[in-house]
This record gives sequence, C-alpha cells and structure tokens, in this order.
Amino acid sequence: MATKSSNSGEYGAKQITVLEGLEPVRKRPGMYIGSTGPEGLHHLIWEVVDNSFDEAMAGHCDTIHVILNADGSCSVEDNGRGIPVDLHPQYKVSALELVMTKLHAGGKFGDGGYKVSGGLHGVGVSVVNALSTLTRAEVFKDGKVWMQEYKFGKPVAKVKTTGSTKKRGTRITFYPDASIFTVTTKFDWKYILDHLRQQAYLTAGVRIDLHDLREKPEQAYSFYFEGGVASYVRHLNHNKEPKHENVFYVKKVAEDVEVELGLQYTDEYKETLFAFANNIYNPEGGSHVSGFRTTLTRVLNNYARAKNFLKEKDDNLTGEDVREGLTCVISVKVKDPQFEGQTKAKLGNPEVQTAVTTVFGDTFATYLEEHPRDASAILEKCVLASQARAAARAARETVLRKGVLEGLTLPGKLADCSSRDPLQTELYIVEGDSAGGSAKQGRNRDFQAILPLRGKILNVERARLDKMLQNNELRSLVIAMGTNIGEQFDLASLRYDRIIIMTDADVDGAHIRTLLLTLFYRYFPQIITAGHLYIACPPLYRVAKGKDVRYSFTEAERDKAIADFQAMAVAKGKLQAANGKKPAEEAKTEEAADAEGAGSESPTGEIVAPGGVVIQRYKGLGEMNPDQLWETTMNPESRLMLRVTIEDAEKADETFDVLMGGEVEPRKRFIQTHAKTVKNLDI
Repeated sequence: MATKSSNSGEYGAKQITVLEGLEPVRKRPGMYIGSTGPEGLHHLIWEVVDNSFDEAMAGHCDTIHVILNADGSCSVEDNGRGIPVDLHPQYKVSALELVMTKLHAGGKFGDGGYKVSGGLHGVGVSVVNALSTLTRAEVFKDGKVWMQEYKFGKPVAKVKTTGSTKKRGTRITFYPDASIFTVTTKFDWKYILDHLRQQAYLTAGVRIDLHDLREKPEQAYSFYFEGGVASYVRHLNHNKEPKHENVFYVKKVAEDVEVELGLQYTDEYKETLFAFANNIYNPEGGSHVSGFRTTLTRVLNNYARAKNFLKEKDDNLTGEDVREGLTCVISVKVKDPQFEGQTKAKLGNPEVQTAVTTVFGDTFATYLEEHPRDASAILEKCVLASQARAAARAARETVLRKGVLEGLTLPGKLADCSSRDPLQTELYIVEGDSAGGSAKQGRNRDFQAILPLRGKILNVERARLDKMLQNNELRSLVIAMGTNIGEQFDLASLRYDRIIIMTDADVDGAHIRTLLLTLFYRYFPQIITAGHLYIACPPLYRVAKGKDVRYSFTEAERDKAIADFQAMAVAKGKLQAANGKKPAEEAKTEEAADAEGAGSESPTGEIVAPGGVVIQRYKGLGEMNPDQLWETTMNPESRLMLRVTIEDAEKADETFDVLMGGEVEPRKRFIQTHAKTVKNLDI
C-alpha cells in the first residue's frame, strides 16, 4: 500500500496542467517540427508550402511563390481557392481564424476538402503561427482581400477586408520566433532551393517561383517540370552513364491509389531509389517500395527466361542483382496515408503495395517487349551483376575462412582493446604505421582499438564487392568490425560502438578520409545512419610559452592563443617593473630580444613569434608524442570529434558520384566552381 510521506510532492487534480490553443506547440515545439535547429526552422516553410501543394494536387493551383523577405520573414503565396473566410457553424468564428489558431483544424479530415494530402494531420499552418512572433494571413477570394494578423499565435483583431483584387489564393507571411529558434532564424537559400526542386518534380505542371529579397542583387529561381518523376530520374542520372536511352515511366490509378514511377539503369554498381507518399519523402521505404522491388525481380526473371538470358541450369536473378545500377523514383498519392513514426519515414498502407504491383507489373513487362534494345541492355547488366555476386560470395567466404585460420578472425595489424562490451569500445582507423604507433602507445587499452592502414585504400565507388575484398586493407577493416558485408551484413555484430576515422591534417589525409567515407556510405550506410561513424579532429597547432601549452584546431584559435601569451608577457613585465624586480628598460630590452628571434624556424619546424611564443604546425599524427595524441585527440573528456550523418541522401549520393565516380568532366566542373573558396590549400 502506498503512503504519502510528509516531504513528497502533492499530486492531485490541481497538478494536471491543460495547455489551451497553441500553447502546447510553444511549450514543446520539437514534438511538432522535429527540432528547433535549422531543420525545424525550414520545416515552417515546408508546412505552409505543403498546403499550397495540396491545392495543386486537388487541381486548384498551378503557381506557388516562396519569398524570403529582406526583414527576415518568409511569404508563401499560391493561386488556389483561398482559405475559407466565412463563419464556421460550430465555432462561430471565421474559418481562416480557426485554421490559423486551432490544432487539427483543416480541410483534410472530412469529405470534400482534399482527396489526398501531405499535411501533418492538419496541424501545419497553426504550428507555424504558434512559433512566429508575427504572422499575416491574406486571402484573395470573391474579388476581395481578407486579412488577419497574429502575434505568437493569437489573433490581433478579427478578420477584415483590406481592398479589392482580381487574384485568388492565399498568402501567408511569418516571422520565426528567435526565442524558439535560438540557433538561427536565417533561412538557407540553397537548402530551400533543393527541397522545392524535388517537390516540383513530384507535382508535374506546377510552377514554383523562389525569390530572395535579402541579397543585392536579388536572387530568383523558377521550377516547372511537365515530365514528373521521369524528369527527376534524368536529373539524378545527369552525371552517370545510362545503360539505355529511354526512361521507363508510368502514371496510373489502381486500388484508388495514384502510382507514378520512373526508372533507368546506369553503369553504376549501386541502387538509387527515392520513394514518396503524397509528396513526403519516405527514407525507409514502405509498402510502395516492397511492391516495386518484388515486381521488378519477378518481371525481369520472367523476361530473362523467355528470351534465354538465363538458361535452365542458371539460378534466378536476385533482388540485389536487378537493383544494381538502378535509378528509380516512386511517388504514390493515397487518400489516407498510414505512416510509421512521427517523421513519416515509412509508408504502411497494404493497398499501396497491391496498387504498385498492378500498375508497374503490367506496364514494365509491356515496355520490355516493346523496347528490346533497352531490355537487352538491362538484362545484360543484371546477369553481369549476378555473376559478380557469385564471385563476391566466394571472395567473402575466403576472407572469413582465412580470418578464422589466422586466429579469432582478427587481422594481425589490429591492436584490439581488452573490453568485449560493444557499447563501450571504439575503433580508431589511422593512417600509416607511424601514426598507428603513436596511437597504440597513447590509447586507453581498456576500450580503444587501433587499426593502421597502409597507403590509400581502393576507391570503392567504381569497384564491385569481389574486387574490393581483394584489397588487404579493406579486408582487414571488414574483419575487425565484425559486421560482414553485402548480403550478410549484420549491424548487431558490430564489435565497436564508435568507428573513428583519424587521418593527418593534410591533403593526403583528407583524401584517405574521403576514400573511407565513400566505403562506409556505399557498403556500410547502416553504420552511418545508426550514428556509429565519427571523424577525429586532431589539433593543427601547438602554441607554447615556457611550460604553458595550448592546442589550436583553427587558425583563429592559434592567433588568439598567441595574442593571449603575448599579453600575459607584457602584463608580467609591467608587474615586475612596478614591484622593482626588473627595470622597465630591461623588460623592454628582453622583449626586443624575443622579437629579434621572432619568425625563425627551428629544425623541428617550430616557429618563434614575438614574445617568445613557440608555434608548431602538426601535419601528421606521427609528429605527436603518444601523450600529446591522447590529450588532444583520443581522451573522451577533452577530444573533439565529428559524428558523420546523412542529412540529404540525394545530395550525398550526387556528391560521392561527382567526386569519386568515373566521369572526369563533372569533377572538373566541381573543382573549377569551388577552387576560389578553398582556404589553406596544401600543395
């Protein structure tokens, strides 16, 4: 039986707090927009723009304007039907005020408002209103302009008419609240541009105009694509070599679900697939992706058997075989989407799988028959992938057998840690034996393991798995991590909670780091998405004055450390002069002597700055003593590390393809575009 102690807090009805109106949004904004950082800030724009796209998908809007105003606000205007302004029969206030100030109020719940919608359960524009210092809603309807303003989500006055107009539609202008978005309230032009481009591909025939009035001269960009997701596929493949000229495209309705799908094969070794439901990106796929993949494998196997690409004795092509080099975009419009999770990462509607199977299966089989040259190119790619998969399986089994024979499957160059708890351990991948030696001596052997790599690893962007596993360094890394690779990858078998890339702070180190990031992005993406991959940040400079040492990670930190030491030296000299310990003239003489040696470089690469400050630039981890490496880069209490994330899968995929792919021209353009922005180029 529970008893109430004299010092326990009282818990009764009066302790139950009810937040009225939009108060819960301001109290817990992360529940509604994900975060209060830059991503959450831009989510405000997406919420308002989504309402305009809902009008477009319903056939009532064909133009959307997004304007970044000079005063820091954002305006979104469309030429749709306009939010209703008449009195709501139940609440006795204007429908505009209801939509702007009440959660779960909108035209997406009952019948007749929208057939399909991407809105967040109707909370969208009211959440934007709640998280803004000022919001202005203008509705162009029935020849009049209707307007209402709100401060922190609350109406300033009733809805009123402010003039006449020939336009129709809605314009929402909002000023993000800096007390909510404490990191920044400045919108990112490039981030918005990329998102709206994607949305334009998914809503064919809608024009999107983006204006940035903050810059001089002002920036403007427009998107309009009639090709739908077929245009999106061509965009994704613009730096790749297609295996067939035609992009397969279909747009049909089945099971009351509109399915739009485009695909094209390239000479790449990876699959690029983007899935959307009601224009919302589903990074974890769902029923539409399951239906597509199953049908793709079945149709290609049937065609391969019928046209003798596969003999009777041959095994069927697997899903992995038919997806190698595939670029595909799937977009479905469904009346009542069922998403798994608040972030809508996965679509769960079972009827969508049936719809995709029906629409795609029939049309793709017909496409293969009507385009025999394209079909031949696709099947040759798939059969070659099947042969490579068999070779990779043999290579993988050889690696594992070899590892077992060498003892406990661990490579000899790995200096393992004593702990066997994967949640506590970490693996440092270091560049070369010199850095490996310092790291092995400086580490904490209880939970830190060291794996030195010799030279630059293979660029896996242009290599299949069988060739990759012939590389000794990569083979050692796969065995050390314990996850296996390819079809047999198992994240649960990861032997270390943190995989840390630690390379030198020079061009070669950056190249090795890029090669390793390419490896993880292409073959171990689950390690990245689960938050296990990190980049160590060793200091660039050691700044010392006598026994006082500071480590600097940037030039600005270095300059500040030098200035601090010099100021301390001057202050010390003045104090000594004031106490009569040393005449001011002698202090000046000593300072002049220090200045005389300033700028000289010692045999070890150290530079003496005015005031006797010694500066050392670290170009390699091997230049550090083990205790220095531990103190600056490996000690969990003082080190600086970057966690690797994938914010934008499409952009990441394109960047890796440009920088590490086989096509030289896109890489050349990238270098020419960004060459002038490079700082501290190490030649």
